[in-house]
Amino acid sequence: MYIRRTVEDTIKRLENSFPCIVIYGARQVGKSTTIQHLFGDKFAHVTLDDTDDRALALSNPKLFLETYEPPLIIDEIQKAPILLDEIKKRIDEERLECLKTDKPRRLMYILSGSNRFELQEGVSDSLAGRALVMEMTSFSQAEKANARGELFLPDIPSLLKREKSLKIPYRSRKEMFEAIFQGGMPDICTGVSERDAYFKSYVNTYIEKDIRKLISAGSELAFRNFISLIALRTACEFRAGDIANAAGIDIRTCKKWLSILETSGIVYLLQPYLANISKRIIKSPKLYFMDTGLCAYLCKWPNAEMLEKCAMSGAFFETYVVSEILKNAHSYNLDPKSFLFYYRDIDQKEIDIIYHTSTGIVPIEIKKGINPNNPAKNFNVLRKYNQQIKQGLIIDVCDKMRPVNENVWTYPVYLLGM
Repeated sequence: MYIRRTVEDTIKRLENSFPCIVIYGARQVGKSTTIQHLFGDKFAHVTLDDTDDRALALSNPKLFLETYEPPLIIDEIQKAPILLDEIKKRIDEERLECLKTDKPRRLMYILSGSNRFELQEGVSDSLAGRALVMEMTSFSQAEKANARGELFLPDIPSLLKREKSLKIPYRSRKEMFEAIFQGGMPDICTGVSERDAYFKSYVNTYIEKDIRKLISAGSELAFRNFISLIALRTACEFRAGDIANAAGIDIRTCKKWLSILETSGIVYLLQPYLANISKRIIKSPKLYFMDTGLCAYLCKWPNAEMLEKCAMSGAFFETYVVSEILKNAHSYNLDPKSFLFYYRDIDQKEIDIIYHTSTGIVPIEIKKGINPNNPAKNFNVLRKYNQQIKQGLIIDVCDKMRPVNENVWTYPVYLLGM
């Protein structure tokens, strides 16, 4: 069963603007399936998982690209980054030919990879200005609901108008935690694989294929322990010293391994909002897993009911909300690092999300349930930035949007990205 991806519209809209599209993403989030769905009938396809094709690409990249002519899809491009320079040459040659003959430009190559750690330098050097680079994630809740979806912008009038136009059934807290426990990996969501068996295989494959060559020999067991410790700290500030001590590794190794997880699309680091004003701001990023199902598996929670009742339930709910906003942004080719932040100062005043816009900043709190005692009490600390503070949101499990006061509205989590 094919589930339509929100990112498809963005890819189709931009496909004629670049000679090359590079699609990154964690393993098994649906990159190849989506590319085949969009371009499989008019593009040749080769995967570098094939040992013979990979050997040819590594030994003779020019012959490889003569054998497989464009338009061409190349999966797992990180296994032969030497191809990038030759792809650059071919793109430049065709550009020159188009200028001489008035021949229209075309999309020549679609490259997919699950390991940005190995590829990002090569793409930046060889394909700068020549490639559209996009990030794909596991399924969002809109995709799982087979909804068309829309870019999430925290503007109250727009959100109210959108809410009235939607016919999405309400989802209770119990249902939301079932979604959190399941996660968004396509094989689980479509019923192809049993959840626990899938995640066990996923972790093993990830370490064997992506990680082993990036860490020192004999460190696999320590890395597995490290991933589990990171999962237990989702929605928390990343403090390298504490995690390094718990994992029995040095701080340098801790930071390197976290960088691997981040560039692999497993975790995301949400940066603090600074605006060059205050030394009283906590400067550590907050860490979030991009797939709550994988995170729950690594934390060894056996079912959604126990996850909902456990001490980490608030952290998982916050992780789910942040990851849904991130997934939504990536689907529209937006870089969340340019507009999504959090706030915390040394007085422990915290705002879960600061959404920075061209006209002001939007404070957002994430709550499993409404706290009647002024749940948005910290929003006023943002006045010191001398920017317009727009109406804020409290994202929770409510059934519809309601005003808390003139400056704050509740927003239902089940409508995120819908």
